[in-house]
Amino acid sequence: MSYNKLTRDQIAERVAQDIPDGAYVNLGIGLPTKISKYLPADKDVFLHSENGLLAFGPPPAKGEEDPELINAGKEYVTMQTGGCFFHHGDSFAMMRGGHLDIAVLGAFQVAANGDLANWHTGAPDAIPAVGGAMDLAVGAKKVFITTDHVTKTGEAKIVAELTYPVTGKHCVDRIYTDLCVIDVTAEGLKVIEKVEGLSFTELQGLTGATLIDATQG
Repeated sequence: MSYNKLTRDQIAERVAQDIPDGAYVNLGIGLPTKISKYLPADKDVFLHSENGLLAFGPPPAKGEEDPELINAGKEYVTMQTGGCFFHHGDSFAMMRGGHLDIAVLGAFQVAANGDLANWHTGAPDAIPAVGGAMDLAVGAKKVFITTDHVTKTGEAKIVAELTYPVTGKHCVDRIYTDLCVIDVTAEGLKVIEKVEGLSFTELQGLTGATLIDATQG
């Protein structure tokens, strides 16, 4: 069967659909920052950035960039009415204090039990740069992951157990990949959506952990 993978923007748009009105949300560096472009205007979502922003908005129009308004990924943002900026330490206090409803992060690996590895591959020449990943993984009430389903070399990123250094244990609630959406539950990894044309058997073959098909009924 033939199927088309979701683009990075399509993944971001899909995540935006699941962010509820009134939520305080941190968007991690990389793909998650794209989500700000797809949040509906009729929702009040308060975006938080670990470098000290709250209630920021989508990227500015070309030529209207403010060099003092950037997110943690050094990308230009706008500020919503009532938005504010503050000390880095205060921002981490918000993250560690359980004040964020959702953190959307990238991943190198996600284990079947919700363990997350997203800051280091363990390669000897890699530069350790955990940033706020650990604080977000354990501090947010829910953790959403955005990632390609497999690596560029075809290795599974959703695995039975992590082989990379751990960011947080039992912290992931939902995984959004370019092929599917998976809920991490006590019963296991439940596939609740998959791209059209992709069979469950094909998806399982691209995954390093046992999946449960919850797309029917």
